[in-house]
Amino acid sequence: MKSQTVGEIESLIAAFENCTLPRDEWNHHAHLTVALWYLTRYSEAEATNCIRDRIQHYNKVSGIQTSNDSGYHETITLFWIRIIGRYLPIARQDFSLLDIANECIKNYGDKSFPLQYYSRDRLMSWQARISWIEPNLKPLD
Repeated sequence: MKSQTVGEIESLIAAFENCTLPRDEWNHHAHLTVALWYLTRYSEAEATNCIRDRIQHYNKVSGIQTSNDSGYHETITLFWIRIIGRYLPIARQDFSLLDIANECIKNYGDKSFPLQYYSRDRLMSWQARISWIEPNLKPLD
């Protein structure tokens, strides 16, 4: 899902923050865009807290409960924050937010990307869902 305008990104963020984003639109690309939005406005620590808190709030309002195979996932959330945080300094300086968002989705739009770093069993474990765990296939940094 390529964003066509900055207005589309802003609408996505507003709907996410207001918990009016339809559940079927809360997909991987929306997650990446939300992470990028906060990481371009706050320090990584502040962005991480905002992203975590707002995803959990959105899930609660939307009736999405955390279980073994659904809901908030701490390791995946922090993984993508690190990947996008690492991407931002190398993004072209003359790129607009729209360009950066679309390039980020182009580079990281495959939601199986974390499996280059984690075995499926490790990443899908309950421990990974509730807390950060380090990759076991290759280091993140």
